[in-house]
Amino acid sequence: MNRGRIIVLSGPSGVGKTTICERLLASRSDLRYSVSATSRPKRLVEKSGREYIFMGPSEFKEKIRDGYFAEYAEVYGNYYGTPAGALEQGLSAGYNILMDVDVQGGRKLMHLYPDGIFIFIMPPDIAELERRLKKRDTDHDTVIKKRLANARRELAYKVDYRYVIENKDLEETIARIMGIVENEISGPAPAR
Repeated sequence: MNRGRIIVLSGPSGVGKTTICERLLASRSDLRYSVSATSRPKRLVEKSGREYIFMGPSEFKEKIRDGYFAEYAEVYGNYYGTPAGALEQGLSAGYNILMDVDVQGGRKLMHLYPDGIFIFIMPPDIAELERRLKKRDTDHDTVIKKRLANARRELAYKVDYRYVIENKDLEETIARIMGIVENEISGPAPAR
């Protein structure tokens, strides 16, 4: 059995990563989603183990000390991280692991998994990103302003990614990413 590969989607909040991940997972049986851990409070519609593994800040910090995470970062005052054991277990079982990770985590994973497929999703522009963040109605205006300021900084890291896709039209974006994944996964095995 061949070892799987990681597929990392990064980009600013509101750029469409969650929707893209859902569609990719529905289209390929060889993909598994990497559920990240977070110290942020659970939203009403979220379920622990589905959207995130929820834990308190002190538990998260303890897990950091124990080497539990392949990567982790503090974002908007909360910790987010990828459990290393679950990631390795999925890859060893031959699954390709789909990840929605911020640029800090993406850059760490590039060093750990150089054969990974790293895709940066860009908004058409900041005004459109702001419209999308307001439309999803999950954050207060002050949080949206922070997310937009962070988005401007994150866009500078697109140069680190092998693929950069502008999400102007969702269906076109999904089709392009599916094509990238298909070509990468079906192509010759990467050097290890």
